[in-house]
Amino acid sequence: MRTLYAAKEIHVGLHPTVHLFGLTIDTDIVTSTVLAAVIFLGLAFAMRRRLTSGVPGKLQLIWELLYEQVSDLADSAVGPQGRRFVPIGMTLFLFILISNWIGFLPSAMHPGSSGEILPSPTGDVNLPLAMALLVIVWVHVESLRARGLKGYLRHYAQPYGALAPINVIEEITKPITLTFRLFGNIFSGGLMILVMTTLLPIYVVPFGEVIWKPFDLFIGAIQAFIFMLLTILYFGMAMSNDHAEEHETPELAVATVA
Repeated sequence: MRTLYAAKEIHVGLHPTVHLFGLTIDTDIVTSTVLAAVIFLGLAFAMRRRLTSGVPGKLQLIWELLYEQVSDLADSAVGPQGRRFVPIGMTLFLFILISNWIGFLPSAMHPGSSGEILPSPTGDVNLPLAMALLVIVWVHVESLRARGLKGYLRHYAQPYGALAPINVIEEITKPITLTFRLFGNIFSGGLMILVMTTLLPIYVVPFGEVIWKPFDLFIGAIQAFIFMLLTILYFGMAMSNDHAEEHETPELAVATVA
């Protein structure tokens, strides 16, 4: 009995599509994204209904714990005014976490020969890119509000005017790195599952998935946290006047986590 089937092929990046107004839409990615949004909103409304000032339930305890962690992070990165970024931080973390974990569901009709009906939407570059662009545009808007137009333009020439081109390139690469850090890790996890289901015998696949998928859940949680962490840190950088601190904080924070 051979352990590998060389005759099988692995197809990457193939999705069922529809064409609308000249755009090609991946229906499975859209379905997964909508499902993640519905789950997130369902949890939020359930939390609102069960909110109490008395003895909190388990859902409220989890929500309050997350709120405290994101609030502490915002306070340390931005200051007292950073509390207004807590909702976007919590929203990004929970939505990305749910999106990452959707891929854990065994939704393939024929494992090894058909794709997942509900793949992780963050395993497609479009969703991480859209979220990264939203964050970076918002960050620049906050930077303009905090520094004014002159201060915003001046910070590109810090600490030396000759470094302005490098600072501009750094700002351009922020959404790119934010996108591919999330996309690359989630895509590679899905690719690993695809390799196992395609190349290994059918009786080996369940054991491979039992070993790999819990690790994939852990990676999904870490990547959701890192995306949220960088978002808060970018807001802190945008509203800070200490350029040296701006350059140190994100790299040190990500190195500590990742």
